[in-house]
Amino acid sequence: MAFWLVKSEPSKYSWDQLVRDKQTLWDGVRNYAARNYLKTMKKGDEVFFYHSNEGLEIVGIAKVVKESYPDPTTDDDAWVVVDLKPVKKLPKPVTLAQVKSDKRLKDMALVKYVRLSVQPVTEKEWKIILELSSS
Repeated sequence: MAFWLVKSEPSKYSWDQLVRDKQTLWDGVRNYAARNYLKTMKKGDEVFFYHSNEGLEIVGIAKVVKESYPDPTTDDDAWVVVDLKPVKKLPKPVTLAQVKSDKRLKDMALVKYVRLSVQPVTEKEWKIILELSSS
């Protein structure tokens, strides 16, 4: 199993909306690196849900329930989506400031590639985020 992080502006699609919807397709990705990560995701992989621009915090955990398929919001075959469903809200959101200030996370994609909307998370980083959320 792999770990990931996806970003969404809460005013466009929030964690609470994902919970209400019970499942969604993760569409609209128009960056090739992010698209390639979507293509790599496997059913059962876990995904941190990050509120970007407003909030700047990891707020929940979702799971990949359907692997990549063509993005129905475009006629361009280059773009794909995956289906995600919510698993649980984090006990406490983990802010970008917390991530940046924790030396153990200095190499995390969230710190190094701030604009990337879909990114990998190592197992070590995953565990540290969960620890920060519980403390």
